Amino acid sequence: MSIHSLVSTLFLLLLVLLLAGTNAVKGDAFPIKEATVHDFHMAFKQNKLTSRQLVEFYLGEIRKLNPILRGVIEVNPDALLQADKADYERKAKLAGSLMGLHGIPVLLKDNIATKDKMNTTAGSFALLKSVVPRDAGVVRRLRKAGAIILGKASMSEWAGFRGNCPAGWSARAGQGRNPYVLSATPCGSSSGSAISVAANLAAVTLGTETDGSILCPSHFNSVVGIKPTLGLTSRDGVVPFSPRQDTVGPICRTVSDAVEVLDVIVGFDHRDEATRTASMYIPRGGYKQFLKANGLKGKRLGIVRNPFFMFENGSALSQVFEHHFHTLRQGGAILVDNLEIANIDVIFGSSGEIEALEAEFKVFLNAYLKGLVASPVRTLSDVIAFNNKFSHLEKIKEYGQDSFLQAEATNGINKKTLLKLARLSQNGFVKLMKEHKLDALVTPGSDISSVLAIGGFPGISVPAGYYSKGIPFGICFGGLKGSEPKLIEIAYSFEQATKIRKPPSFKP
Repeated sequence: MSIHSLVSTLFLLLLVLLLAGTNAVKGDAFPIKEATVHDFHMAFKQNKLTSRQLVEFYLGEIRKLNPILRGVIEVNPDALLQADKADYERKAKLAGSLMGLHGIPVLLKDNIATKDKMNTTAGSFALLKSVVPRDAGVVRRLRKAGAIILGKASMSEWAGFRGNCPAGWSARAGQGRNPYVLSATPCGSSSGSAISVAANLAAVTLGTETDGSILCPSHFNSVVGIKPTLGLTSRDGVVPFSPRQDTVGPICRTVSDAVEVLDVIVGFDHRDEATRTASMYIPRGGYKQFLKANGLKGKRLGIVRNPFFMFENGSALSQVFEHHFHTLRQGGAILVDNLEIANIDVIFGSSGEIEALEAEFKVFLNAYLKGLVASPVRTLSDVIAFNNKFSHLEKIKEYGQDSFLQAEATNGINKKTLLKLARLSQNGFVKLMKEHKLDALVTPGSDISSVLAIGGFPGISVPAGYYSKGIPFGICFGGLKGSEPKLIEIAYSFEQATKIRKPPSFKP
């Protein structure tokens, strides 16, 4: 590190520590930082807090911390108006105004469309000032529930698919920083969503995942991320990567908050055919009923040591996870150890996933761009040309756009590759889960993301600890399609038994 870089980092650290030490707006001394959606509703009911005060608090925190963390790409100029509306509805005792996400500020990843004064750009200048035809499907559900759209979270540009860009970097927002250790990766591509909710810049956030983009940032930023079953949440109005793998899910500080969000955003959308099939998985009465402290009891949890738990014997990480296994057993879970996913080497080595994604990205991005009301670019080829024209803005010399060029060179989707991926899922993960009657597979961090991604399977990441330097790590519970109720029971029970998450430390 150069002297200039060192001085800059130390300056940023000092600034963050000074800012973190100040406690901004509080509603009648109600402590907003680290509060849950349930806490907010209790405060609303007791007249200790208003939605306006809540939004003002987050806007203040964004003003102070975002110049360093770069977790928010823009704020909604109408957020305070929406807060006032929510406060009025609550005072008028409007049905539903004292529950769910009513009056709660939500931050959306910048690839989720909003038909308002904000941009939807996937972090790129190429889509700045483009006009979307409508709110994304999940945004329509949030608005109907009375949620406040606080703004857009930064992200790895184009979901990390453009070239050799660092995780959490986009041309519009700059480099997102991990609020626990500023020099550590925030991971991506839903980096800004995880950074922002971890650092209390928002109450709850939404991310998207194609392969690891919810689970990995959640793991590195000590927050809870739910990657739902494919089609459980609508992808309409989301800048696409692959409808075969794309999903929208919550990133929050607690399992209960993530479930509050999930309950609102799931459901059928006639503009996304995958929601027709997946909606049958939604339980009557929603997902909150599965927030059970004894949710581990009787659950069969699989452990695949190779390649997921290949830690050095006696290492700190090995000891932490062995302790977590003990906690799971104490909660009444049955651990089925030393299992194997038959084709795991192929999944991680030569599955064809990247080749499939390249072809799908071109086809579905072109369709998305064509459907915009107005846009500076209409095809992937246009985006590539834009990047070359504005190479300084988009840092093409530094990071390139090799993935774009490879995608542009594709000529349709290879159905044989898609069949191979489907077979890998059936003969690997699905076979293992069914043969051993497992409720979930337990893995460290987001290492299992590709296994879940290629089959459209759900997973939940929960904070599991901190490395010696303070960088967080998580534990993931993955299951078969529609297994969210069991995964929520397991994740919530583990979270309540361990309570590992702590606020960010802003170390250099």
